[in-house]
Amino acid sequence: MGALQSLPDEPEYRDLSEKTGFSFEQIGILHKRFKQLSHNEDTLRRDDLNTIPDLSCNPIRTQIIEAFFDKRNFHQNGEGTVQEISFEEFLVVMSHFRPPALDMTEEQREIIRREKLRFLFNMHDTDNDGTITLEEYRHVVEELLSRSGALGKETAKGIADAAMLEVASISMGHMEPDEFYEGITFEHFLKILKDIEIETRMNIRFLNMDTTNLCK
Repeated sequence: MGALQSLPDEPEYRDLSEKTGFSFEQIGILHKRFKQLSHNEDTLRRDDLNTIPDLSCNPIRTQIIEAFFDKRNFHQNGEGTVQEISFEEFLVVMSHFRPPALDMTEEQREIIRREKLRFLFNMHDTDNDGTITLEEYRHVVEELLSRSGALGKETAKGIADAAMLEVASISMGHMEPDEFYEGITFEHFLKILKDIEIETRMNIRFLNMDTTNLCK
């Protein structure tokens, strides 16, 4: 990644900016943090993220770390996981946490929203079978609500529990006693979370930076 040390008008900066939406300055800041985490290596490993203090107490710490190494999040039609990632792959994952620009059209915002929800869905679809369980969904909702700061943990948990019960009826309708609920598909996931403003709520602060500020 030697080209990233050069002037910000180099082609690699332009390519990364077009791919992720980050400005040259933001790419430089993220590259510096990447080098700190990787101990100045060209690739980042799980152990590097495991050492971040602010991440150690996060209830979905494992899912967050795995998201950085999940091919679905940085390669089109990717499957499986990798042991280490390059700076470009790290940057693509980080772009999922970038809030939408203020001058985006409604169509652009909808695309961003769908990408963010796909990323969130992938975090909990750990076996890549295209579904997440009801318990995993309850955990997603609880985290989204409690992180907003407007609700206490117990209130958020109560809402999430109710949502978990509601989702089965939305997804499956009436079920016979001998029917087995296979889980929530991505299309159901979109429908269920349609009233949650994921575009601005999904951000990341454990890298000693606040991605709510990473907006052009």
